[in-house]
Amino acid sequence: MHGLAEQCVDLLGVDAVGLLVTDQRGRLQVMGASSEQTRLLELFQLQNDQGPCLVCFRSGRPVHCADLTGPQAGAWPRFAEQARLAGFRAVSAFPMRLREQVIGAMNLFQLHPGELDAGTAGLAQAMADIATIGLLQERAIRESEVLSEQLHRALDSRVVIEQAKGMLGERHALPMDEAFTLLRSHARSSHQNLTDLARSMVTRTTDLQPSDSDQGSPAPPEEHRPES
Repeated sequence: MHGLAEQCVDLLGVDAVGLLVTDQRGRLQVMGASSEQTRLLELFQLQNDQGPCLVCFRSGRPVHCADLTGPQAGAWPRFAEQARLAGFRAVSAFPMRLREQVIGAMNLFQLHPGELDAGTAGLAQAMADIATIGLLQERAIRESEVLSEQLHRALDSRVVIEQAKGMLGERHALPMDEAFTLLRSHARSSHQNLTDLARSMVTRTTDLQPSDSDQGSPAPPEEHRPES
């Protein structure tokens, strides 16, 4: 993202570029800036909840302010003042959007007032679109890898639990449902993770007896027999 910001400065002929992108929780974060000054200005937008980048992100549409001393900048007075103190006189924001999904916005800063020409604006939006596609693809790959890892762990847990059930059933001549009940009851009473307990059974570091499942339960009442 920092590389993209620096390249946009060269390609678009602007003076600074900042990128705000959502994190996994949907919150905007500063993900790239062509300079430290620009990064601080983007952080100022987030901290004060005002600025063209936020308007652009929420609306999904480009926002242009050709003169930060003009009336349009009155919608973001604190941001406009801070941008002027940083030496900027114009700003444009372009949504990072794929169809209906908006994941951020790209800010272009200029030291002199003036509108971006149509060609520059079109190229800026194209750069934002390309970056969006790349980020979404990377996120999809990462989420797929996480899901695959979770499924793999779940399958491993299921396998080791089935192995432990089989060992208990064979060792103590128990049906599989009773073997699982014994395993689960012992895990609960000993405050152990079920998979960890099953793994210790498989590696023969733990052994269970059918009576273990009765620990802590009240003794059955004595059978009443009539006097002879």
